[in-house]
Amino acid sequence: MSDNLLEISLENVEPPEVKLTAPTLFKTSKTWLVVAKNRRVNREWEALVQRYPENSCRCYEDLSNAPTTKQTGRVFPLRGKPYKGVWEYEVASGDRVYYIPYENQLKVFVYYAGKHPKVAPKP
Repeated sequence: MSDNLLEISLENVEPPEVKLTAPTLFKTSKTWLVVAKNRRVNREWEALVQRYPENSCRCYEDLSNAPTTKQTGRVFPLRGKPYKGVWEYEVASGDRVYYIPYENQLKVFVYYAGKHPKVAPKP
């Protein structure tokens, strides 16, 4: 196997988790670790931060401090068997973050960030 082929195949491998990029406006100390599923999700998050810096900062702060606190119409757990443990956060009217909080690890696993899909993505 040539070295070039090995390099190409390794470039396409996504790491299992990537620490979500904190918005520059975020200043408070956090208690929960917020991670993205992979680099693609982190890039989508960074695009949200560019479009809505204040909303993204509030979202990151909420995920870092109290990811399981409901906010009517903005933050809520999804219903249904395939979405057990999944929460949705409305960053802006057309953009969402879907995540799973792991209380035992104090970790929030963000698996989708971006435009509001017609059907909620499954983890």
